[in-house]
Amino acid sequence: MSRYDPATTEPKWQEAWDKAGTFLARRDPAKPKYYVLEMFPYPSGRIHMGHVRNYTMGDVVARYKRSCGFSVLHPMGWDAFGMPAENAAMEKGANPRDWTYQNIADMKQQMKPLGFSLDWTREFATCDPEYYGQQQALFIDMLKAGLITRKNAVVNWDPVDMTVLANEQVIDGKGWRSGAVVERKELTQWFFRISDFADELLEALDGLKDWPEKVRLMQSNWIGKSRGLEIDFPLTAPTAGIDTIPCYSTRPDTMHGASFVAISFDHPLAKALEAGNPEMAAFNAECRRMGTTEEALETAEKRGFDTGLTVRHPAEGRELPVWIGNFVLMDYGTGAVFGCPAHDQRDLDFARKYDLPVRNAFHMPGSSEEVGTEALVPPKTEPVVYVDHFAGITEATSQEAIDRTIDWFEEKGLGRGQTRFRLRDWGLSRQRYWGCPIPVVHCDTCGVVPEKKENLPVELPHDVSFDRPGNPLDRHPTWRDCACPACGKPARRETDTMDTFVDSSWYFARFTAPRATTPTVGEEVDYWMNVDQYIGGIEHAILHLLYSRFFARAMQITGHLPKTAIEPFNALFTQGMVTHEIYMTRDEKGRAVYHLPEEVEDGKLKTTGEAVTIVPSAKMSKSKKNVVDPVNIVESFGADTARWFVMSDSPPERDVEWTASGAEAAFKHLGRVWRLAAEVDARGPGDATQDEALMKAMHRTIAEVRDGIEGFAFNKAVAALYAFANAVQRTDASAGAKRQAMRTMAQLMSPMTPHLAEEIWHMLGGVGLVADAPWPKADPAMLVEDSVTLPIQFNGKRRSEITVPKDLPREEVEKRALADDAVVRALEGRAPKKVIVVPGRIVNVVA
Repeated sequence: MSRYDPATTEPKWQEAWDKAGTFLARRDPAKPKYYVLEMFPYPSGRIHMGHVRNYTMGDVVARYKRSCGFSVLHPMGWDAFGMPAENAAMEKGANPRDWTYQNIADMKQQMKPLGFSLDWTREFATCDPEYYGQQQALFIDMLKAGLITRKNAVVNWDPVDMTVLANEQVIDGKGWRSGAVVERKELTQWFFRISDFADELLEALDGLKDWPEKVRLMQSNWIGKSRGLEIDFPLTAPTAGIDTIPCYSTRPDTMHGASFVAISFDHPLAKALEAGNPEMAAFNAECRRMGTTEEALETAEKRGFDTGLTVRHPAEGRELPVWIGNFVLMDYGTGAVFGCPAHDQRDLDFARKYDLPVRNAFHMPGSSEEVGTEALVPPKTEPVVYVDHFAGITEATSQEAIDRTIDWFEEKGLGRGQTRFRLRDWGLSRQRYWGCPIPVVHCDTCGVVPEKKENLPVELPHDVSFDRPGNPLDRHPTWRDCACPACGKPARRETDTMDTFVDSSWYFARFTAPRATTPTVGEEVDYWMNVDQYIGGIEHAILHLLYSRFFARAMQITGHLPKTAIEPFNALFTQGMVTHEIYMTRDEKGRAVYHLPEEVEDGKLKTTGEAVTIVPSAKMSKSKKNVVDPVNIVESFGADTARWFVMSDSPPERDVEWTASGAEAAFKHLGRVWRLAAEVDARGPGDATQDEALMKAMHRTIAEVRDGIEGFAFNKAVAALYAFANAVQRTDASAGAKRQAMRTMAQLMSPMTPHLAEEIWHMLGGVGLVADAPWPKADPAMLVEDSVTLPIQFNGKRRSEITVPKDLPREEVEKRALADDAVVRALEGRAPKKVIVVPGRIVNVVA
């Protein structure tokens, strides 16, 4: 008998699928469709086990749905624009385009041996002019529809790289790549008007029943709907033409505790005052170099500058000092807040530092009014006792008091109740080369003019140089300088390119017609959309998914998606990571030295025998060298072993730890299944005599694997297949019954281990490809358990078991238990003191 040899069988069946065009997606109105999509990868040049797990999950679903009679769309592409390619160009002298396409070729070569049922004819990269040209067409349509605007915005500016940085790219006030001190700079930027859709995007989350609750919550928090009050604080001495400082607060019930007003360093009043105050100007400049993420603001030292101005409390008349605070941004609210130290920890820290008053607005019933080192911030649903509240509120929940305070201010004409959102418009301008060009030109006569669609794509020039900082498009006259599409006079192209989030916000729609000369084709998106199952990492739970939801709405408004596709992803699954132990030694200076898994054996380095320190499993990381190369795994064990392991070890939403022993165990099991099939084949067709126990096990496994795949519990499906293999191995059923069982085994394993399944199917006489075979159906009658196996305990120790009809009377169960050979031997002729029968569970014999 030959042995299981994936190195031979896997390429053979991949060639057979390709030759037959098995996984080409075909629009077939006579069949139901199913669109499964994994978040497409960035072409870094190497795939990792996280890719293997992610795409195997999608592949299991795609193959299963195909066998259930669906016309399946399962495509692959590349999220190919972005800074890593541009950085590589600067560091290595490579062209970003060449670097990217070489990486795509390398990764595709690594992925193909894994046997994914992808329709590679639909492949594209977002840096293909064919793709981004249609993205430019979308931009023009969205601009015409009023979904895009151009306005001034304060941004993080790296003066060395001469580019805008996202908040996350500012580290300790410096550019993440250049190390230069970042400046806050006002630039004219392009924005998607996503904030116009904030309420709709929020409300629609309730309808996404097949999304993880944690993802919906994260999106809800990011959109951040709040009901609050905008209040005007009159300046006691108007300054620089400014009479009042409007403040927006979601906690107006705490206004009795207000002890100061803080404005942003970018507030118009701060800018006016700094012109005549060098010390204040220096403070504001330092604030503008801070990180502006919420995390940066929360962790940074709270600093302020006393302006010397005061405002009048609109409800109580007392004066409050006006400070500039480094924790207040113009991007949120009005760029000014009133400080209530007793009920906001940030304000309390600030007040203690600058010796500002701390006034209680409320306290808990029966407790002291004194404020300690912690601000009192109880849940809004808890009742509290208000102190001298100007609206006469005594005991109430915070939410009740908020609502009544807003009503009081509006009745008095002192404030305006408002619903606001945390969500801001999406700034899409990036001052870099390797991105989709924004298809507009700037004409001295006509202003900003969209490019004509017949001139699309506006392609990136290839002859660019990165020998000096900044965007090379700015200094490429033959590309930058052009004729105005409207009047024909000399004009300049927009040299900003689009945020790469734009590229990934509509790719799901492009896969329905990737070669079309329009962004989408009506009959194709009508058939294929929505994505039925989307799979990807939790790290994309907010921005990518939120932007995609916005784009689906924008594309519907501009006629590129049907109204039924207003939400692009029907179901979402966020998978866990693949982890691995970290192997570490230390050099002569005590510094950590990390080692690849293949360099270690039995806790020692293979080369020197030095013992390694084993750090518990963590996310695979190139820097820690705890990465497992899928290519090496495929070469050692085959693709099916890798696929089986990542599906079997833990629920797919949790992390899975890759271990060499686990991979070896998976390989051994697949070899065992192959041997079972080979043994059945060696016995010939055999007779058609059925074995009831084996058939029951088979139909039960069909149901369990079906339920496991449909419920995204792939590990349960794998466990059922392990159990079925044991049942086949133990049975003494006829050759014909075993042949039927193993052919069914091949069908059930096909989504997880498609190459082995094809080999077994072919070996045992299956017709055609198992990939084309219809999914087996479980006979409901065979799922009814009419017998039960009961363990027998003798004096508390298990001795045997009996299988009896499920409805056998208790007295008969007792008789059969006492007649069991093991029980007879244990009793040694004595009568039992007691026999306890727990129906369906156990028999206890006490002697």
